[in-house]
Amino acid sequence: MADKKVDCIGLYCPVPIAQAAEAIRAVGEGDTVTILADDPGVESDFPNWCRVTGHELVSMAKTDEGYEIVIRKRSRGG
Repeated sequence: MADKKVDCIGLYCPVPIAQAAEAIRAVGEGDTVTILADDPGVESDFPNWCRVTGHELVSMAKTDEGYEIVIRKRSRGG
C-alpha cells in the first residue's frame, strides 16, 4: 500500500511529474507514492525522472485506465 496516492488521470506532461515531485516531498524517506496517469508519455517520463532524482521506480503497470506507477523516495544516504 502506498504512503501517498496521486490521481493524474486526464492530466498531461508535465503535470504528472510535477504532482509526483510534490507528493515525494510530502512523504518520508523510504515511503512510496503511487501515481495514476493516462498520459502515454509517463512510460518514458517517470523512469527518466527517477534516474535524475535518485528515487526508485518500484513498478510501472498498465491498467484499464492508463498506468499505475509506484516510486520510493530515496534516502539521503543513497
